[in-house]
Amino acid sequence: MKRTILGVALLLITTMVFAQEKNKKISFEVDGKCEMCKARIEKAALGVKGVKYALWDIPSHELSLIIDERKTDPMKIKSALVAVGHDTKELKATHEAYEAIHPCCKYRDDDADDSDEH
Repeated sequence: MKRTILGVALLLITTMVFAQEKNKKISFEVDGKCEMCKARIEKAALGVKGVKYALWDIPSHELSLIIDERKTDPMKIKSALVAVGHDTKELKATHEAYEAIHPCCKYRDDDADDSDEH
């Protein structure tokens, strides 16, 4: 009986340790300008299976994420971001994807911060 209880306890502890290791915090830069960009970037990131949390900071352009590494990786997320028109350091949005974003969100030609306009 003691061995059974000890075995179950060890199994539960092992499961809890591995469950905690699946989540990882990552962050990287994503180009954008305003609140509309923020909403688009966060929605695209959260649309990737395995992304549990996404927050894009307008002034720093930093996207902070919590991901399940078993289900996704940073390049999958970056691919989703460029698909909606936002560049990262490694990947650039296609001309068509960039042109599809709202005119006030165009970040490539000017570095102005229009965050209080939306």
